Amino acid sequence: MSGLTLIPVFRIGLLGSVHCIGMCGGIVSAFSMAPARRRPFPVRIAVRTDDAGAVLLRTLSYNTGRIASYAAAGALAGGFASGARLLAGIAAWQAGAYILAHLMLVLLGLYLMDVWRGLTRLEALGQVLWKRIEPLTAVLLPLDSPLKLLLAGGLWGWLPCGMVYSVLLSALLSGSAAAGAAVMLAFGLGTLPVLLAAGMFGAQLRSILQRRHVRLASGLIVLLFGLFGFLRASHGLTPDWLEMLCLSETHVEGRP
Repeated sequence: MSGLTLIPVFRIGLLGSVHCIGMCGGIVSAFSMAPARRRPFPVRIAVRTDDAGAVLLRTLSYNTGRIASYAAAGALAGGFASGARLLAGIAAWQAGAYILAHLMLVLLGLYLMDVWRGLTRLEALGQVLWKRIEPLTAVLLPLDSPLKLLLAGGLWGWLPCGMVYSVLLSALLSGSAAAGAAVMLAFGLGTLPVLLAAGMFGAQLRSILQRRHVRLASGLIVLLFGLFGFLRASHGLTPDWLEMLCLSETHVEGRP
């Protein structure tokens, strides 16, 4: 898998950040704050630190853990599918994987536009795993060190999210554990700029990115990526530069 074929996945993460900012933006902002000290109450109330460098370090620590959890999930999915693919017809797998990956992009675009909420059903399934992971987050409190924030991000990265699951399908279809990890790493890095800014600037940025026209525009672009992939397949368009606009069959198969 070349770096070029990961560009569309990175772009999906970047555009999908309008969803992340609504779902996880508050969490990131809270984690970027330093925990209050010397309070007699069992619940530690967070207050924002005046040190921008400390805020940046805390936000980066959390997001590094979050993205690492995405890469781990991608490796598991890609490794599982690699074995399953050997049991199926290779040609059938290639065609079906390519179509399914772009279908999920279309559905993700509708989800980001808030036109179709079917991916929330995947989130409901993810709650089964999350209920087992969530209690572990309490062990890390208070989040008063970069290491704790790194571990917290690694746990919160498993929070049920329809967008993550839709991209995880591409990792599942990538062909190997390494390729699956690369897919989810590229996606996670795509979400990083906006969530990093959310940690630094908080509610003001979230209010801007959650405006309906921003969500509609971002979702529409992702939807068009999926539709363009279908057109590419049906019309036999093969120029290499098209890999920058949509998932390629090389990406889906996981070939070098």
